[in-house]
Amino acid sequence: MRVTSKGQVTIPRDLRELAGIELNSEVIFSIEDGRLVVAPKYGKRDIEDRQRLDRFMATLKRLEGTGDQDIDAEALMSMTRDR
Repeated sequence: MRVTSKGQVTIPRDLRELAGIELNSEVIFSIEDGRLVVAPKYGKRDIEDRQRLDRFMATLKRLEGTGDQDIDAEALMSMTRDR
């Protein structure tokens, strides 16, 4: 595979499919152990991590305001410390 004068290369289709790089998607470049790595900007793992974070934030939002406002921090620490 040759690099053009503009620094371009063509990623073979089978490698794009294996890496999850879709048509018109964005990619990121990194150097790992002296090797150039190309990966999809929003890969499957990134999407799963984002979905997990969104579910966590939704749970926190549902719990907001449900605690006992009359318990101070010391009382709460005492209850958890003395189990």
